[in-house]
Amino acid sequence: MTGGSNGNLESCFKIPEIKFTKLFINGEFVNSISGKTFESIDSRTEEVIANISEGDKEDVDLAVQVARQAFDNGPWPRLPGSERRNIMLKFADLIDENLEEIAALDTLDAANLYSFGKAVQIHSGAELIRYYAGAADKVHGETLKMSRDLHGYTLVEPIGVVGHIIPWNFPTQMFVMKVGPALAAGCTMVVKPAEQTPLSALYFAYLAKQAGVPDGVINVVTGFGPTVGAAISSHMDIDMVSFTGSTVTGHKVMEAAATSNLKVVSLELGGKSPFIVFNDADVDTIAPLALTACLFNQGQICVAGSRLFVQEEIYDKFLNKLLEEVAKWVVGDPFDPNVHQGPQIDKKQYDKVLSYIEHGKREGATLLTGGKPLDRKGYYIEPTIFTDVTDDMTIAEDEIFGPVMSVMKFKSIEEVIKRANKTKYGLAAGIMTNDMNIANTVSRSLKAGTIWINCYFAFDNDLAVGGYKSSGFGKDMGMDAFHKYFQIKSIATPIYNSPWL
Repeated sequence: MTGGSNGNLESCFKIPEIKFTKLFINGEFVNSISGKTFESIDSRTEEVIANISEGDKEDVDLAVQVARQAFDNGPWPRLPGSERRNIMLKFADLIDENLEEIAALDTLDAANLYSFGKAVQIHSGAELIRYYAGAADKVHGETLKMSRDLHGYTLVEPIGVVGHIIPWNFPTQMFVMKVGPALAAGCTMVVKPAEQTPLSALYFAYLAKQAGVPDGVINVVTGFGPTVGAAISSHMDIDMVSFTGSTVTGHKVMEAAATSNLKVVSLELGGKSPFIVFNDADVDTIAPLALTACLFNQGQICVAGSRLFVQEEIYDKFLNKLLEEVAKWVVGDPFDPNVHQGPQIDKKQYDKVLSYIEHGKREGATLLTGGKPLDRKGYYIEPTIFTDVTDDMTIAEDEIFGPVMSVMKFKSIEEVIKRANKTKYGLAAGIMTNDMNIANTVSRSLKAGTIWINCYFAFDNDLAVGGYKSSGFGKDMGMDAFHKYFQIKSIATPIYNSPWL
């Protein structure tokens, strides 16, 4: 485990100019009504990146009014699906054309690894837009054979104005996961990016307009959860809210939606995912995967495999390999291509992770490695591994959202299934075994929305993601996400000479 360079990487890489810092409403960048701004902070340096317009309820009201007008009277929901498709394909092309700049914005704002963003992340976002563009002209209802003398059919219609509230850990992925299927369905929307990471969302709004998305269809209101997020969740003229974030905030979103206009809610919430390694697994292959499953993006990923269960026969060997791998793990500036792990998103998250590490030590877990902040500017924390962790310890129960792994030993299949399910969460899980009987038994027994067998973070445009239990409900990705932005209208007419006439 080493610290990456703290030198001036700008000497070999030019930080892009920050072009968009205002709210995006009705196709224009505008100041907030109050005129207030807030600082976007670079977690690498603790310095200000830009001052961002701070929206409030009045700005949400304006954005919703515009989105409602665009839905009720504008062209977007009424365009042939093929025209929406073509505009979205142009949008995806513009994302690819500006790939390096967008990757740099997400590195500045969210400390996403620049090399990964440039090689994979941003292009994947463009591909997801293309995926949903391909669905825009394939919206079909059903013709029904009714039990009486009736002719029946269904119309599949866009749900209306959608409020998207997105988190800070992967700004591009979160934006396209929400906006892509809603756009294809013909919805209009108000997007609230996380206050920590507003830059790429504003850039995407600009690109969408250049692609031909009509004014009022995508509106971006930057600001804070208790103001902008709360206003979206409770707004009487928003038909649906799609939220990704913490379980605590998800409860607030659902309560606000229920007590306002009973709007449709989709929630992708927290996780405490088990990563289960059976005796027959290849230690040399799986140990590095287990490390990445927990530490990727500084552990700031809802499906992080932070509870590592290792079967007792290979436990010691696996720990040794884990220590060998973590010794190679480089923490440092996410613009550095040699770095594996950047800083936590902000001071609040940094302090939270360090407090959980102290909890682990106080409650009797053994600190195997790490556990300290790096002695440098920025919110950097060493990758941290605890052993001798019991299921009732705070570090085993709570979603830490940081580079903290809990390693636990187990004996039997029955034991590990019971322990893996002993959590309020149910977002994802990993099963590492060469025995398909074990893989099938365990995957059918775990209460989680996504199960990966001998892989992890195996996301794909076709693969829906979403949780069980307190990890929420509703799906992102795949056609499930597309369908949630529609409502079904049933229509019946009597057949001539039927008794209904």
